[in-house]
Amino acid sequence: MKSLLITSALALTITSAPAVAQNTMDPSPQPTTQNDGPTSPDGSKAFGIEPYFGVVGGYNSFDRTTDANGVQSRRFDGALVGGVVGVNIPLGPLFVGVEGHGARGFGDIRWEYGARGRAGFRAGDSGMFYASAGYTWIDARNSRGFPDRKDWVWGIGAEFGPRDIGLGGVTGRAGPRFRISVETMDFDNIRPMAGVVFHF
Repeated sequence: MKSLLITSALALTITSAPAVAQNTMDPSPQPTTQNDGPTSPDGSKAFGIEPYFGVVGGYNSFDRTTDANGVQSRRFDGALVGGVVGVNIPLGPLFVGVEGHGARGFGDIRWEYGARGRAGFRAGDSGMFYASAGYTWIDARNSRGFPDRKDWVWGIGAEFGPRDIGLGGVTGRAGPRFRISVETMDFDNIRPMAGVVFHF
């Protein structure tokens, strides 16, 4: 009886050993229950809130006006140096956001400030392409003969992370983005700007 039990145990061990070995050596990945959620190309969450601030500079140049006698006015323009602060809301490959800006002007412009909304899509490692719309106020140097101005603004822009332009070793995946944009105030001017935006 004892020998029968030992023989049966050996037979069971021999027949089950290949199956055990196959299970332990199976290279196929096993499903995991961990789920950290989707991420954006730069490693940040694909859904959430992304505050940012930046330093920008550029130029604002308005069209000349013509009076009833056909005489053109002097051009209203000036350089700008200022900052932006805002928040993006990533929506997978898309994003929406809102930002405010303020700038010190030179030439005919004393100060410029306003707010705008943005919407667009993300591309590359941390790039963004967007359209914007908002409202801007301009304090002019009245001594030069120009009145203050305020109106709706529309624009387009893009932001590129370091890795998108071959500088991945400088700051890593996340970090500053280089921004370029062009806006117009009710299609009476052109306002190209460029700068660096830091998101966190």
